[in-house]
Amino acid sequence: MPGPAEIVDKRVERSKAAVLAETYRQLTETGIGGLSIDEVSRRSGVSKATIYRHWPSRSALLLDACSRLGGAADVPDTGDFQDDLLGLARGLADQLRTAAWTSVYPSIIDAAERDPEIAAMQSALHSGWMKPFAIVAERAKARGEAPAGLSAPVLTAAIVGPLFYRRWFSKEEIDDRFVTAVTETAVAAMARQTP
Repeated sequence: MPGPAEIVDKRVERSKAAVLAETYRQLTETGIGGLSIDEVSRRSGVSKATIYRHWPSRSALLLDACSRLGGAADVPDTGDFQDDLLGLARGLADQLRTAAWTSVYPSIIDAAERDPEIAAMQSALHSGWMKPFAIVAERAKARGEAPAGLSAPVLTAAIVGPLFYRRWFSKEEIDDRFVTAVTETAVAAMARQTP
């Protein structure tokens, strides 16, 4: 039978989970600017006093909730550079089409322009999401599949940039044909690099 400390811990964890879930829900509806501690408290059923006990400010709650947005993709290892990149690009495209974080991310970028803490969090999120592309590029260089001078950041931008463009700017469909064409074009361009 759980002791009093375990019961309190479980209650605290449930309360924190409810607050973070409601915060995330509000972020997807209104972005960072529309998030309200009062509304998080009302909708989650967790008192404002409890919320402020765990997150001393709205910014602290925002940082915690935003830092949990999406995780880095698993790094494929098919043994083929282009196939690995295509797997990553398809996974990102699927996220861009379906994941709730894609409706929140533009407001994070906007807030990062004025808030150094959010800027640091946004940078860490972005780095985590892009790291698998760098790992695949470095692995391909080690196997001799890619030029030694290949720039992983340039390759990543060549693949991710068009996907982000379609999601947030042109609003065109991010279909598999487009994802494949972007990946093939990026790999062909990188193959022309001189060591």
